[in-house]
Amino acid sequence: MRIDAHHHFWQFEPVRHYWISNEMAVIRRDFFPGDLAPILKDLHIAGTIAVQADETLEETRFLLNLAEKNDFIKGVVGWINLHSNDIDSEISNFFSHSKLVGFRSIIQGAADDKYLTNKLFHENLRKLSKTRFTYDLLVYHDQMPSLICMTEKLPDNDFILDHLGKPDIRNKEFKTWKDNLKILASNPRLYCKMSGMITEADFANWTYEDLMPYMETAVEYFGIDRICFGSDWPVCLLAGSYKQVHDTVDKFIRQLTKTEQEKIFGLNTLQFYKLNHGSSTQG
Repeated sequence: MRIDAHHHFWQFEPVRHYWISNEMAVIRRDFFPGDLAPILKDLHIAGTIAVQADETLEETRFLLNLAEKNDFIKGVVGWINLHSNDIDSEISNFFSHSKLVGFRSIIQGAADDKYLTNKLFHENLRKLSKTRFTYDLLVYHDQMPSLICMTEKLPDNDFILDHLGKPDIRNKEFKTWKDNLKILASNPRLYCKMSGMITEADFANWTYEDLMPYMETAVEYFGIDRICFGSDWPVCLLAGSYKQVHDTVDKFIRQLTKTEQEKIFGLNTLQFYKLNHGSSTQG
């Protein structure tokens, strides 16, 4: 089964989706399952993971509602308040949703003391590790040292790094990102999404050759078993089509065996998000 490990839906609202600026006109509109389904069919992708783009419980419920109505959405990465003093109650409200596989916060660009060095946030992530729920890590490349410190304190959590840690592909910054990625990858419970690359490159002029060193490094450090393909649709439309993203990764992994290709294009995602857990209870 081919799985897209990372995409979004939204009903566009200028205030809620403040980060979608006027310069991003191509994505300043609604994106729903009906927009994505034909693309998935053409590329023989059987399922997806829908990821939150807004830090509200309404966002989580919105995605779960779409997942209930669309079989191709195999899992939802929602949002929960991990600064809550009653996180057990917050989490328990979602145990009945079998398609809810994990949570994410918008850590990218935030001051370290909001998430990466926040003790309450760490304590609640530690509690999350005692459930089936995973946690997506969304950071910019210059936040990776603080991310390393945080994840080293949380060895029992199942983490996945979104968009390779958002390296500065546009300016070809490589060495520092590579060094930090190697440290992160030493955690055997931390996976990595091969996603979001073209929007970290030059939107109008990126090439396969620009992206290849970053993909090579990710596979070198995480290995074949902890890399997951993700489209980052519709954000990817700022720099290219879903098919261009798909074909870039597909071209890169042609050097691998068929089994290895299947891992990156779906089996690893099934494994990480426990999509075959078959239970909606804690554990």
